[in-house]
Amino acid sequence: MGDNVSKRLKLISATEAEMEERSFPNQYPDWEQGVVASNAGADVEYNDPFDAEGKVNAAFQMRVQSKIKDLLEQMEEGLKTADPHDFSTYTGWTGIALLYLQLHRVSCEGSHLQRALDYVKRAMRILNGRRVTFLCGDAGPLAVGAVVHHKLNNSVESKDCVSRLLQLQRSVLSPDAEIPDELLYGRVGYLFALLYVNKEIGADTVDEGIITKVVTAIIGSGKNMSAEEKKTDRCPLLYEWHKKQYIGAAHGLAGIYYMLMQPGARVHPTMLAELVRPSIDYIRHKRFRSGNFPSSLSNESDRLVHWCHGAPGVIHMLIMAYKVFKEEKYLKEAADCAEVIWQRGLLRKGYGICHGTAGNGYAFLTLYKLTLEKKYLYRACKFAEWCLDYGTHGCRIPDRPYSLFEGMAGTIHYLSEMTNPEASSFPAFEL
Repeated sequence: MGDNVSKRLKLISATEAEMEERSFPNQYPDWEQGVVASNAGADVEYNDPFDAEGKVNAAFQMRVQSKIKDLLEQMEEGLKTADPHDFSTYTGWTGIALLYLQLHRVSCEGSHLQRALDYVKRAMRILNGRRVTFLCGDAGPLAVGAVVHHKLNNSVESKDCVSRLLQLQRSVLSPDAEIPDELLYGRVGYLFALLYVNKEIGADTVDEGIITKVVTAIIGSGKNMSAEEKKTDRCPLLYEWHKKQYIGAAHGLAGIYYMLMQPGARVHPTMLAELVRPSIDYIRHKRFRSGNFPSSLSNESDRLVHWCHGAPGVIHMLIMAYKVFKEEKYLKEAADCAEVIWQRGLLRKGYGICHGTAGNGYAFLTLYKLTLEKKYLYRACKFAEWCLDYGTHGCRIPDRPYSLFEGMAGTIHYLSEMTNPEASSFPAFEL
């Protein structure tokens, strides 16, 4: 018995050490401490990011804007040596176009819209037809191109982009297509492109019938796999990628269920109740005691606190489930995810949005938009404050250091949300 206990203790110690290795200790005081200090009649702490009305204060905004300018210059210089053939939203030119579209949204500066056009044109010249998703395939440049041209009143070019986007449905819906269902490389990644165009241009830009066909294919695929795995009763919609049943937002169940719950996907309430809700509840029971989630159904290691794997991705699914099903348990567990992210979300892996601190910060912004609790806006500001010291913490340098999902462009995108947090939106994911 003594040997078993010591083995278990060693395992726990090793897990804790690994957690520690993956993130920096969060030294920021939490929001409650600021409230106590204020209530006690003391001065609000010097690093409190709010003004008297509870908005992000001017001093913090100025620091953020200054850093955005600095990082944009670094990014533009760095992109001179980026892979000229990477047109993707995830690591290539379309991701940069999406960043400039966001900067235009928050500043209304025409020059940002022009830069978005320059980059998306560059992307559209080198499409290769290999993939169909928003993040990693042709759908991304075509959808972003449609939106940029629409904003510039180039209606012919915009409609051409939409037409080409819709042509991709053949490979998404073909019974012979060996296409997965997840966000990065699968059907849900194509569905996002359709929903994005409808949100940005107009609700009828993509016909509802086309969206229904894609949704039907995703649901059919999930039902088939669930039946194969004999899990129809417990998890009616089951999916895998590369022979693994991932949970996270990028390759897994959370990202798929999240997109199926989007209002624009028009999934019938009965289907949501009978197929999506029990599947979400199946995932919920895989949660670790810490509040974090495993990377896949077969994984028992509480290691990753990323948007792509772990609580920072699952939280978006839980928040959407709360909005759709109005059950408090989903909101409570989303709040539990936020605690994990606050403790373990300052990542040694970097400042990006797929598996970095900025992506984790979006979890707080999304929870703040739902609850309007200042605690979550405060935490989002603290993660932004961490990003203001970009490059000084000794983080790993990503493979594509200036890209939207791995690198600097994603951090700039996150910092730009501080201008209007109530309208924030995780790029290529939230609608």
